[in-house]
Amino acid sequence: MSASSRSAPSGKPEAFAPQFDAQGLIPAVAVDAGTGEVLMTAYMNREALEATRRTRQATFYSRSRKKLWVKGETSGNFLAVEEIRVDCDQDCLVIRVRLPAGGSACHTGEKSCFYRKLSLTGPGELERIA
Repeated sequence: MSASSRSAPSGKPEAFAPQFDAQGLIPAVAVDAGTGEVLMTAYMNREALEATRRTRQATFYSRSRKKLWVKGETSGNFLAVEEIRVDCDQDCLVIRVRLPAGGSACHTGEKSCFYRKLSLTGPGELERIA
């Protein structure tokens, strides 16, 4: 089905029909609602997505532990959900969130899990982003 055939008529709401993968998961990218900075990526299953919408706290599915987890349940750095954006194919989500003041999204204590960059040239070393 082409992207244009999925579009709702102008001005009319389009049905939400998330396209979960074969394992029942959909990637979710958490971004800072104020700055647009990418904070982390994780996966959601249908239950995690429903919990996130209901509680407005980012809830994900742990592929390694095979269970739901609320971001911040151990650290206190909960991600308060302001908006969920859906891509054109409905197979990826962007979760716009607010961190607590001084909080971090990364288990390392960094605000973002994306605190390093890979040079486009050279031996492939990671450099810390200031």
